[in-house]
Amino acid sequence: MSKKTVIAIGREFGSGGRAIARRLSEIMGIPMYDKELIQMTAQKSGYSEEVLHDIDETASNSLLYSLSLYPNQNINFMMNGKVLPLGEKAHIICSDIIKELADNKSCIIVGRCADSILRGNENLLTVFIHCNMERRIDRVSEFQKCSRSEAANMTKKADRKRSAYHNYYADTKWGSRDAYDLCSDSRI
Repeated sequence: MSKKTVIAIGREFGSGGRAIARRLSEIMGIPMYDKELIQMTAQKSGYSEEVLHDIDETASNSLLYSLSLYPNQNINFMMNGKVLPLGEKAHIICSDIIKELADNKSCIIVGRCADSILRGNENLLTVFIHCNMERRIDRVSEFQKCSRSEAANMTKKADRKRSAYHNYYADTKWGSRDAYDLCSDSRI
């Protein structure tokens, strides 16, 4: 592959977007980054992976809220002389990592507003994976080994969280077909 390719994949919870990204990574022979971005952000920031996992793809909370959640964390909330909530600081660090990855190699990045962070990159393809709610609930129920009712609640909660995160940090609306180069119903 001579030309660098960067694919940013947004997805509804339970749509199979992560599995599609993984398969695409295998076919194209390029790395995929999803939860790995949490590990990379932890290494770069010094915050624990557990704390970063808890706030992953969550819209920025207030400083007081972050302090109440993690009172025993020695967290530096200063950036460029400005006090920031933990979620905001983590997003900035993760954004820098996403930009660095896209600048240096072909890759697939799942979620975390990569479509917006990398906008203007000439080698970027933005994709949004969606699927009907019944199929998503079936997938989540099977994968999480829980009831359909629990899976439905989990799916709705995760979608609200992802939507709020994307709409807070990005300059586009999460899932809007006008915001992506390609929108696809996974039906897998």
